[in-house]
Amino acid sequence: MSNVVVIGAGVMGLASAYQALLEGYEVDILEASAEPGGMAGHFDFGGISIERFYHFVCRTDRPTFQLMSDLGIADKLRWVPTTMGFFTQGELRHWGDPISLLSLPGVSLISKLRYGFFILACTCRDHWHALENQSAREWITRYCGKDIYDQFWHPLLDFKYYEYANNISAAWIWTRIRRIGRSRKNILQEELGYIDGGSKTLVDALLHAIDQRGGRLHLDAPVRRVVTENGRVTGVATAARHFPANAVISTVPIPLVPGMVPDLPPEWKARYQAIHSIGVICVILKLKRSISPHFWINISEDGMEIPGIIEFSNLRNVGDNAIVYVPYYMPVTNAKFSWPDERLREEAFSCLQRINPTLKQDDILDVKVARLRHGQPVCEPGFAAKIPPIQTTIRGLQIADTCYYYPEDRGIAESVRMGRNMALSVRNFNA
Repeated sequence: MSNVVVIGAGVMGLASAYQALLEGYEVDILEASAEPGGMAGHFDFGGISIERFYHFVCRTDRPTFQLMSDLGIADKLRWVPTTMGFFTQGELRHWGDPISLLSLPGVSLISKLRYGFFILACTCRDHWHALENQSAREWITRYCGKDIYDQFWHPLLDFKYYEYANNISAAWIWTRIRRIGRSRKNILQEELGYIDGGSKTLVDALLHAIDQRGGRLHLDAPVRRVVTENGRVTGVATAARHFPANAVISTVPIPLVPGMVPDLPPEWKARYQAIHSIGVICVILKLKRSISPHFWINISEDGMEIPGIIEFSNLRNVGDNAIVYVPYYMPVTNAKFSWPDERLREEAFSCLQRINPTLKQDDILDVKVARLRHGQPVCEPGFAAKIPPIQTTIRGLQIADTCYYYPEDRGIAESVRMGRNMALSVRNFNA
């Protein structure tokens, strides 16, 4: 029987392990941290189990639905009518539907119509290759005009990608618009989903299924080296032991790969090193009162250096209090990424007070700051050609992380799809 070692116990790694066990392989999962889940990991927030980094489900997330059905937890999926807000010029407005767009002041009717048709076209479009070599800035400006780009998209990209903002792939932006656009009940009503109990419900169900099938999870087990011989993978070494393997599936961030797999050819290491990522910080606040009725609020306002906020409790019922995420995306070289937690808390709350001036300091019940150095790949025009193949030149070694979802964004559905497909590909090495 073949031994498969999966590196990383995020959703992609766990989905890989689960599928490999279904295929009849022996499986060991190596996770560097003390708990599984990766970006879908939870923490206890005063009695509420909540994600460190927010997640939601869209109607197009079919791999998630299939896995939940396979695991017997399909009944845990909940759908909720949600709304979007837009904070600009000191005012919070309803956003995300034709009426809101047409009622926005300071934008010409022609520009509004162009933007509306642009969003509709993105939602209906099925193919992305014609967008692959265009930047989002040039694409949106050409179809919608500079005024639309400057008001709606420039702030979002600036406070997510900073020095990379002007060179983000149009194809990547298109998939984000399409995913949300296709998760609508009708043209006026957005509808999003969540898993009852949060992402932990899915992670726990995967862990249980893996354990029942004989899979082995090893926590606090950072990988020192993927071991090869004569061009084929033979195992994985940690500080504690060696794990023999006929196949290895790596799901950890691509920047970690060159050091972890020293036997890769130099040109492959160079390709991995050419892929950049940005970090993410989520300031998560538990509040006595709600900020707004909206699930998410996009922000385009002088002096607010965040792309938006997510009032998660307007999607998932977490009791009487409000749970709000204030996300900061930026290269880890940015000085703000190293700010102490307290400074981030102060700035995040001041942003919330600008949106809802009735908020007071004593409305804060608890605050958590979550950080991740490799939170989001930087997908520039032509990114598809930049990604190395999943199957490496070392037979039996597959490598992928969230950048391989391109042009799709990071998400549980893509993690599940990619993880299961990699496990199915193991059979090609044993033919």
